Amino acid sequence: MRNPVIFVTEIVAAVVTIFFIRDLLAHNGTAVFSGQIAAWLWFTVLFATFAEAVAEGRGRAQADSLKRTRSDLSARRLTSDGKEESIAATMLKVGDIVIVDAGELIPGDGEVMEGVASVNESAITGESAPVIRESGGDRSAVTGGTQVLSDQLKIRITTPPGASFVDRMIALIEGAERQKTPNEIALSILLSGLTLVFLIVVVTVWGLAGYSGTLVSITVLAALLVTLIPTTIGGLLSAIGIAGMDRLVRFNVIATSGRAVEAAGDVDTLLLDKTGTITFGNRMAADFIPVPGVTAEQVAEAALLASLSDETPEGRSIAALATGEFGIASPKVTVDAVVPFSAQTRLSGVDTNGKSFRKGAIDAILKFANATDGKAPAEFHQAVDRIARTGGTPLGVAEGNRLLGVIHLKDVVKPGIKERFAALRAMGIRTVMVTGDNPVTAAAIASEAGVDDFLAEATPEDKLDYIRREQKGGRLIAMCGDGTNDAPALAQADVGVAMQTGTQAAREAANMVDLDSSPTKLIEIVEIGKQLLMTRGSLTTFSIANDVAKYFAIIPALFVTTYPALGTLNIMALSSPQSAILSAVIFNALIIIALIPLALKGVAYRPAAAASLLRRNLLVYGLGGLLLPFAGIKVIDIAVSALHLV
Repeated sequence: MRNPVIFVTEIVAAVVTIFFIRDLLAHNGTAVFSGQIAAWLWFTVLFATFAEAVAEGRGRAQADSLKRTRSDLSARRLTSDGKEESIAATMLKVGDIVIVDAGELIPGDGEVMEGVASVNESAITGESAPVIRESGGDRSAVTGGTQVLSDQLKIRITTPPGASFVDRMIALIEGAERQKTPNEIALSILLSGLTLVFLIVVVTVWGLAGYSGTLVSITVLAALLVTLIPTTIGGLLSAIGIAGMDRLVRFNVIATSGRAVEAAGDVDTLLLDKTGTITFGNRMAADFIPVPGVTAEQVAEAALLASLSDETPEGRSIAALATGEFGIASPKVTVDAVVPFSAQTRLSGVDTNGKSFRKGAIDAILKFANATDGKAPAEFHQAVDRIARTGGTPLGVAEGNRLLGVIHLKDVVKPGIKERFAALRAMGIRTVMVTGDNPVTAAAIASEAGVDDFLAEATPEDKLDYIRREQKGGRLIAMCGDGTNDAPALAQADVGVAMQTGTQAAREAANMVDLDSSPTKLIEIVEIGKQLLMTRGSLTTFSIANDVAKYFAIIPALFVTTYPALGTLNIMALSSPQSAILSAVIFNALIIIALIPLALKGVAYRPAAAASLLRRNLLVYGLGGLLLPFAGIKVIDIAVSALHLV
């Protein structure tokens, strides 16, 4: 009952089989004909089922590979008294703390609490190069089944057994959690309606034939019904959806719902977080620029103090630059209070010995130092502008109400990203970079990356407001991000794509995860979404259009003896009424097999206007679906006659 069209075909095939057995037992001369019709009807059902099986089978190899990553895993869990105990990974609960050393597999999804290590994620991503996972920042998430290659990690488990990223990947690949999308449901309803209409038509034909004195067998009526109902698209509908999800998997993208894949095909605007998405995200401190009356060493020392409790890559790079190039010794001070970085304050630092050291976004530092009314030195603003114009990120440094200088952070745009954004533009998708940087820095990075627009000094609330405004205007929004602060926007967007390198919160909020962590992967996602929609539409058009030839084959065959004038409609010059009916049934079965490769591969998409794509597909699949059956049925008729099958 999952597929009403194929279910009706099964019922009809069973009925014809019963009549074949009756004819066979009665030694009726029509047994050969009814037997062939029954056989080809069962072939129609078999081919439709085969299409779905082929689509599902393509993901089994990857699913089996993933299953091996989670088998027989053990974990070293920390108890409440700080001791280690060895337990099975399946017994881990959310909140458990585990220790993983070099060479060991990570027992479950979690967040790094302490440590920095290289991790081999090839079992998940297919990429052999190790990645760095560390506490703090947006690279703290780890995936169960991946291997630690160096050092040691202390990990807090964030998912219960059976709900890990690998488990969800396996379920999605195997189709265990695949649900019909709204588009697929709507099309199923349409196909069910058409099936009901043609059922009424066939019953009406039976009545009209009886009234005119024409004897029409149940076998012939069954053949008429099956050839007229949309068995082609009915048999391929599930295969198209499964193949779409499989194509995403082959591009290293995991989608949690088919709805998101379809929505991707109609995306208007793409929002991208800058750090870690457009850029590599590991901004490194390059220089300390003092204001007049302050030395670079004093700025370095203050920046080092403000970074004592900063475990982010930026904080560590500041400490490394201060202690390395500038030769500042690691201070041995008593920290009275630690101020962690937040999206609201946009600064961090410490209080020690009655002094407050802060570093952070320029406007936040100016506010902290009470220098918002033009009190800041001109050299300070000049340094900020100079850094921003070169695409760097300026951070202010202050000691209480005293501005000390600026830290120059360099961020690198990922190579080839400008060309990828140009391809998105050709597809009609507008790209918007979202960043917490000041407008000047944002403009420099936006120009280098080639995005259409940018949103500077953006808080998580700003991202949400922007998405909601766009959605109210009727636009479909895609969001790419990797950080915890991106999670609300990823959840609100129509298509949320999280980077595999991102945090656990981001991956859980999104409805897609890019295992390659490529922000322009949306090009492939959009193409697959459009392919999915176009393939369904094109094959539906083809399925309905190819019914026309069957009218010219079967209708004259039904009534030509009663109404000889109907022989004029036999434009294909088919050999006999029985040959015409059998040929139509055979073509109806074989065309499903012939279209399986197209259903799995998808209709080719090229960036073009919607009207142009519609004209092209109507020409190819509408006109093609109209003409091909005439040639196909004629060829089969010649073969049937030559083999004396009827």
